[in-house]
Amino acid sequence: MTTSDCRPVSFDDSDTRRDEMHSTMETWVDDLVDEVDDAVSSKQFQEWLDVQSHFHDYSYRNKLLITRQCPNATRVSGYRTWQNEFDRHVKEGESAIWIWAPIIAKQCPECENSPSYHDRSDCEYDETSPEEWSKGLIGFRPAPVFDISQTEGEPLPELETEATGEADELVPALLEGASMLEVGVEVVSPAEWPHGDARGVCQYRSPAERPLIEVCDRENSADLAVTTVHEYAHALLHGDVDDETERSKRELEAEAVGYIVGRYFGLDTSGSAFYLAAWECEESEAILDRLERISSTAAEIIDVVDEVITVE
Repeated sequence: MTTSDCRPVSFDDSDTRRDEMHSTMETWVDDLVDEVDDAVSSKQFQEWLDVQSHFHDYSYRNKLLITRQCPNATRVSGYRTWQNEFDRHVKEGESAIWIWAPIIAKQCPECENSPSYHDRSDCEYDETSPEEWSKGLIGFRPAPVFDISQTEGEPLPELETEATGEADELVPALLEGASMLEVGVEVVSPAEWPHGDARGVCQYRSPAERPLIEVCDRENSADLAVTTVHEYAHALLHGDVDDETERSKRELEAEAVGYIVGRYFGLDTSGSAFYLAAWECEESEAILDRLERISSTAAEIIDVVDEVITVE
């Protein structure tokens, strides 16, 4: 997938500028919807989904255990799973990350113990034999897992989501425009980046304080610019949202804003389609349902950046 037109766009006629911008952004959102549909049906995306299906969504306490033992862990799995499913091998000398693994076994319908514990308990249930009992969770046991950084072997399929293009002037303009958007922003070096594999984060503070944006620095200035716009969109749109179930919808809006602003400044942001497909596997029409919020936020960021560039 490639964005159809990566040349910078301008709306020079002040009399028609607003209508032209709105119409153009609607067209770009339509393009993004088509690209998301293409991404979902692509072989690359299906291969990526197959790999993701092997990684468990761990409980909060296991995520805490993993973070405490290996703060930069991104994808963890068992020793044999790395070998059998991914053709990767744990490197010699690596220490296991210990988590709680569920124990699933037949359990008594009344006391919910396994047959062996049931026999030693005071439970008198004997209506059905243990062979007929259903399986269920009877406890947890310590289990070793390893992060991908502790393994070597065949690479896992990745989704190419980075923006490309010339953005050496755009990044400084975005950073300078932060105060006009009433947002704080910091570009953090990779060596000091504390947020794992996230490329950027938006931290909402008290109502009296501006949201704080942090983005991880990188050589690809186009991707740095789009990540910054993505986090700006979160700051402008989602400060009053605390419902975790809205997370994928918030990511959809923020990435769509990044897509539009990037296209306006001549960047190829077609990789956003894979990112959005990963977040929103239902109807891509959800993007269109949020068109007004996406368009107005993109326009606000574009106006600020254009003003900074014009002054310079």
